[in-house]
Amino acid sequence: MATCTLAHINQATRDEALALLDGLYEHSPWIVQRALAQRPFASAAQFKHACALVVNAATPAEQLALIRAHPELAGKAMVDHSLTAASTDEQSRAGLTRCTPDEFERLQALNTAYQQRFGHPFILAVRGPRGTGLTKADILAAFERRLHHHPDAERAECLRNIHRIAEIRLADKLGQQPEAGNWVWDALASLATHSEPPYAQAGQLTVTYLSDAHRACAAQIAQAMRDCGCDHVHQDAVGNVVGRYESNSYNTSIHGGYSAKTPKTLLTGSHYDTVRNAGRLDGRLGIFVPLAVVRQLHQQGRRLPFALEIVAFAEEEGQRFPATFLGSSALTGHFQSAWLEQTDAQGVRLAHALHQAGLDASRIAQARRDPADYLGFVEVHIEQGPVLCARHLPLGVVSAINASTRYQCEVVGTASHAGTTPMNRRRDAAAAVAELLLYVEERARADGDTVGTVGQLQVPQGSINVVPGRCQFSLDLRAPSNAKRDALARDVLAQLQRICERRGLQFTTTQTLSASAAPSDAALQRHWERAVTATGLPTLQLPSGAGHDAMQLHTIMPQAMLFVRGENDGISHNPLESSTSDDIDLAVQAFAHLLDDLAHYPDLPP
Repeated sequence: MATCTLAHINQATRDEALALLDGLYEHSPWIVQRALAQRPFASAAQFKHACALVVNAATPAEQLALIRAHPELAGKAMVDHSLTAASTDEQSRAGLTRCTPDEFERLQALNTAYQQRFGHPFILAVRGPRGTGLTKADILAAFERRLHHHPDAERAECLRNIHRIAEIRLADKLGQQPEAGNWVWDALASLATHSEPPYAQAGQLTVTYLSDAHRACAAQIAQAMRDCGCDHVHQDAVGNVVGRYESNSYNTSIHGGYSAKTPKTLLTGSHYDTVRNAGRLDGRLGIFVPLAVVRQLHQQGRRLPFALEIVAFAEEEGQRFPATFLGSSALTGHFQSAWLEQTDAQGVRLAHALHQAGLDASRIAQARRDPADYLGFVEVHIEQGPVLCARHLPLGVVSAINASTRYQCEVVGTASHAGTTPMNRRRDAAAAVAELLLYVEERARADGDTVGTVGQLQVPQGSINVVPGRCQFSLDLRAPSNAKRDALARDVLAQLQRICERRGLQFTTTQTLSASAAPSDAALQRHWERAVTATGLPTLQLPSGAGHDAMQLHTIMPQAMLFVRGENDGISHNPLESSTSDDIDLAVQAFAHLLDDLAHYPDLPP
């Protein structure tokens, strides 16, 4: 039950406001006191950000005192019943007040080890990203993982968790729950139940293109689109799931649908395939945030002066077949028929996989969109990086997507006996690739804003006592401009040639991706900025180092993206990838503001 409102906080005297917000930060009223100097607050999000900035500006001693003001999990304060009411509730929701003797003993050992290493209690927002409570298994896993952090990184992680605790406590005080964010969270959790063997058996999420799990996801997304109120739902020939919410010109009583000139459409969406052992939000967040807004519009009986088309792109990650962006390439008309002959690790042709999934490859060209019919493309995506987390900002506006290129490579030498081949007579393919890997790291670091990764590395039929005769590897090179990307690629490939010539080796390289830098459309970017401002948050512009479907749509229409803060320092392509339902709720709010802004100010200048 709410104990106050934002209006009460804005209008109360300082002492009254402090009383209303008592306990928000454990035994640390100075944070709220300093933040209140910035009243009035337009939103709870603005107030939370103000508190985070207060802590950020505090002295190291004050920050450490804040951390030490929190009790240990299942610690002495819980045993002797001296926890605050809020801490008691939080630890109880996580089941820590009902530990078995073995669980309690393990927690005590972890508390002791943690205190010895860091000198302060382990802090974890045990109500979790959904707000309903982590499991004891989740808590123990986080405890053990964070024991290995660097002390500076761990102190920052404790402070982030303290802000999350305060966020949940504030929501309880205001009686405000992130209903739309919770809906998206639950929908994504349900979608994540579909995974491929053997990952599914290990509790891991993996959904590659046209697998059984992929087809199950497509069916569930299609049903969600119908349930949310999309007027038309279909799956195209490449596997994209498409839902349309028609404009206010749409008239179901008229054959053909429209009573007047067909208005334009705003295109949005993201991908539903995943990397192997993935997180839940990459791509999929950009499907369900717009769906949450359609759900609200449908419930309200509202239409916009333009149609909204949500595309769940079937393939973006390039995990099964060498080509990538298969889904969005179909919409831009850049799908190459030669890709149909590509094979996966089991030798299955892409054309055959499409047929097995009930899709007609001959109709892929029909998925192409006419840019004249569209206002542009907008995409919501988890940041996949640490910038928003470090700035204590739930949302950020993308200024541009970095250029990228990918290669599949192989170095060929001579396999020989590890014991009888002298070091100066070896033609070791793996050693050559190891040398190149270090060069990639050094060369990319020298630019400051370019990155290079060898993400796949294998010695086919390798043996412990055999000098590697072949080594296969991938190259992923990215930069903020096409020129920088190309310079990096030239230098890396030239170095590969020099290494192989010196070592007497052969090599092959096959480029599997070349994506140009995609600066955001100035007008759409401004609409996103206004949408973020409407939530009460400051706007931050940041580039995207990761590739997105938006960079493909950029080739035929204006595009702009919104980033959502990730937990765990923004980690992605990892099971630890996460965001809170509160941050997701703000993304839903921002998307709704974007639609309203486009409806009222379609030609907004940059």
